[in-house]
Amino acid sequence: MWDRVLYQDITLWDVFISFIIILAAVLIGKVLSLNIKKRFKDIISKDRLNTIAKTVYYIIILSSFIAVLPILNINLSGFMVAGGIMAIVIGFASQSIVSNLISGVFLTFERPLRVDDVVSIGGPDGTLGMVEDIRIISTSLRTFEGVYVRIPNEKVFTSNITNFLENVARRFEYNVGIRYQDDAERAYEIINEVIEEHPLALKNPPPQVFVEDLGSSAVNLKVRVWGPSTEWFQIRMELLWRIKKRLEDNGIKIPFNQQEVWFMNEHEKEK
Repeated sequence: MWDRVLYQDITLWDVFISFIIILAAVLIGKVLSLNIKKRFKDIISKDRLNTIAKTVYYIIILSSFIAVLPILNINLSGFMVAGGIMAIVIGFASQSIVSNLISGVFLTFERPLRVDDVVSIGGPDGTLGMVEDIRIISTSLRTFEGVYVRIPNEKVFTSNITNFLENVARRFEYNVGIRYQDDAERAYEIINEVIEEHPLALKNPPPQVFVEDLGSSAVNLKVRVWGPSTEWFQIRMELLWRIKKRLEDNGIKIPFNQQEVWFMNEHEKEK
């Protein structure tokens, strides 16, 4: 069969020319992909721009392989027969690769996650991190500890995906306890003032401050604030510290857990 695929009059010069064409296609594809990313980075979203650049790159590579076939005197009909047999063999041996490839195509069209999104893949106990790249076979995440994780696209597509940046706004909340002798109305005012002073705390949806419960040692206030999803963690850290400092500066303190212990006197012990 293979003697019908390749003729016998292929020279070293033909092989060299074919190699130069493929190498040039790789270089052109790389340069063109980089130029596409650089030129359209402010117009097209990053994940879609990566998909376009990769598509252009692979089209150029595939075109170069097709272009060198006549130079190498490859009989396409015989090559297709041999390739069909090899495809069947490879197909049985690489079912997971094909599954990952198909899942990657579905992820590209459905787009449940994008590059730079903060996601959790696999539920609450899954992998949490920022999406670095969505490739044909796999997706790369960078965790908040700086560890890069490669996840097969089949697992990504069939798992629960929690996207923390899909919505433009995200809510966070605190539990703030004050003493029973402190002025709760004044605590309301102080907390709302601190929230209003922060430039990234959203006014719509409005923040909420209310008494959640009356504890054994404190009046527990619930504080709920909305902020931009991209700045959510930074706002959450800053506001809690500012609320604590402002309350203390106004004489409102966060109480320790208290417990009263009664001792019997000696006379009661004798009785």
